Formats: sequence, C-alpha cells, structure tokens
Amino acid sequence: MKQAWLIIRSTFLWIISWLHFVPGTLILLLVAVFLDPRKTDPMQRLFARNILRLAGVRLRVQRAPAFDPRRTSIFISNHVNLFDPFVLYSSIPQFFRGWELESHFKIPVYGWLMKRYGNVPVADQKTPGSLRRLIQQTKRALENGTSLAVFPEGKRTLDGRVIPFQKGIFRILRDLDVPIVPVSIVGSYQFNHKGSYMLFPSTIVVHLHGAIETKGLNDSEREALCDRVQQIVSIPVEEALQRASKPVPAMQGGA
Repeated sequence: MKQAWLIIRSTFLWIISWLHFVPGTLILLLVAVFLDPRKTDPMQRLFARNILRLAGVRLRVQRAPAFDPRRTSIFISNHVNLFDPFVLYSSIPQFFRGWELESHFKIPVYGWLMKRYGNVPVADQKTPGSLRRLIQQTKRALENGTSLAVFPEGKRTLDGRVIPFQKGIFRILRDLDVPIVPVSIVGSYQFNHKGSYMLFPSTIVVHLHGAIETKGLNDSEREALCDRVQQIVSIPVEEALQRASKPVPAMQGGA
C-alpha cells in the first residue's frame, strides 16, 4: 500500500512540476527579451524555489562563517539528480550562472533559457578549440562579476556518494585567481536519484563552505586543490549517508 501511494504521489508531483516549469520558463524567456537577467534574478530564484516546493522538497541552507556572499566565486558542487541546478539557484545568495553541456542548449525551452540567461557552454567533445572557448567565456563571465557553478564529477552519482572530481577541470579553475567555494548537497539522493522517477518526501540541506583562495598557491597546493575541494564537499555527504545506514536503537521497556 505504501509503495502504491508513493507511485501515485510521485506521478502527481511530476505533473504539477511540469505544469509550473514549462509556462514559467516561457515567461522568463519573454522577460529576458526586455530586461537584463540581473534585474530579474529574484524572479528566477522564485521560479527555482517553486520547482522544489512543488516536487515536495524542504530546503535548508547552512553557510560557513567564512562564506562571503559578496565575492565573485566559483561554486563547486556534487551532482545528484536533475533538480540540482534548482537547488543551487535557491541556495546561493548571489547572481551566478553555470557551466552547462553544449548539447543541453539544444533542449527545447530549457536550452533556450540556459542560453538566453548566459550559462557557459561546455563542449560534449573536448578539443583544443572548445577548451579555449570555455576558458575565454569563463573569464568573461567572472570579469563581469558573474559567479559560476560547476559540477566537477561530470555525471550524476549512482549511490549517493561523491564521484571523484575531474582533475582537468581544476587545471582551468586554479589559474583564474578566483576563490573556489565548495558546496555539499545533502539529502538529494534520498529525494530522487538517477534511474528512478520516484520523488520521496525529503529535506535537502545545502552546505556553503568557506572559500578557498586560488591566488598565490604554490605548485604542491595547486596540484592538491582537486582532492582538497572534493574532500570538503564529501564530508557532509558521507556523514549523512552513515547516519541513514545506522539502525534505529530499540526502545527499552521498563519494569
């Protein structure tokens, strides 16, 4: 009975989410024709937050004391499911855009929105030319005061754990002299994961960690940057998975 209820619930939430997503995206596209995306950032955030609400997500954000929301930064996050971009848009308290696979820009409605709102395309097939374009567009965005969000795993996790980060991405990021902010999305795997359409009642907690300075790093620090960021992102995720796997202690009855 419980499984049947979850299936019915998930189907209903997907329908409601899509009924909000499609017209909401079209409205944002129309608005973007006349207004700079920075001026409509509150509207974009409301749209993203409503996507999560309609899907049954409770969201909490925990900021480290060293996190500075005013600094242009590169946000490095783990990747769990299709809702992650909406989770980040609802959690990061500043204007930012993301690296997005170039093929995603061809998706009707969604791709149009990503392109119009200034996300940076990442070529599906890496070539020296596509790498140069990525670096140039990334630098241009940062110079204009636009922070960027990146999923360095390159794909969604299948077991809830953080996949090893791609070191090539950090060879680009560490040379930009822009602070890196590790971000941990915790609880998202319990809500929905790759290969399943089920949407379980969940609370997602986003940890915004303190920034890591990339300017002035020595050679050994630059080489260790990828592993350092991955460890910071992984710790809250692993702790949550361990808590979820522990059996609930049985209640002791009194005489």
